[in-house]
Amino acid sequence: MKHQEIMLNTLTKENNLNGFSEEEIGDDHIYTGLETPMKTDAFKISDEEKKDKIADLFSQIMDVMGLNLEDDSLKGTPNRVAKMYIDEIFSGLNPANKPKVALFDNKYQYNQMLVEKNITFYSNCEHHFVPIIGKAHIAYISSGKVIGLSKLNRIVQYYAKRPQVQERLTNQIAAELRQILETEDVAVIIDAKHLCVSSRGIKDDTSATVTSFYGGIFNTSSKIAELQNYLN
Repeated sequence: MKHQEIMLNTLTKENNLNGFSEEEIGDDHIYTGLETPMKTDAFKISDEEKKDKIADLFSQIMDVMGLNLEDDSLKGTPNRVAKMYIDEIFSGLNPANKPKVALFDNKYQYNQMLVEKNITFYSNCEHHFVPIIGKAHIAYISSGKVIGLSKLNRIVQYYAKRPQVQERLTNQIAAELRQILETEDVAVIIDAKHLCVSSRGIKDDTSATVTSFYGGIFNTSSKIAELQNYLN
């Protein structure tokens, strides 16, 4: 399928910075493509080995910051952080954790849009590794097959549980649904708060970021209006 990308704040082209330095880009988000940037040997070592390495490295960070790793409250923190990174908040980096999806015949002959709204997710900004907290709204029109509702939530969670850029997250979810459902008639809307904006930097606690993908029949004014009516 031809991929339709929506880039809201893109400063890069073909993986360069268009003459900007990293300092000049500062807090601006860079969206380099649909795929999460991964090393080719990302899974050369096991998850347990990764946890051991992360725990060791995080203990060094804590030590540099001047924290007392012998304190009862802190001495288990490196291992807790390592486990959290691999098993929880960044578990979506590992393809082995991708949800298994079964499709079913659309025996109900339901041919209107199906909307799953207010899917809560927690992700992390890949530029500062602080949380992105938001809700995803998904809609599709069956091409003859339907998907279990909980699988829509699981797909959102899988792609959210990795260092992310919201534009990429939106498009990754859409691309996955288009492939699984074998239809272009997919819409994804994400409304999220970025703690890299609200808790540091500009410290704006009231703003939110909205991104969207409209594919197939959803990329028409009438269907967009219908979808917005469902969401509101």
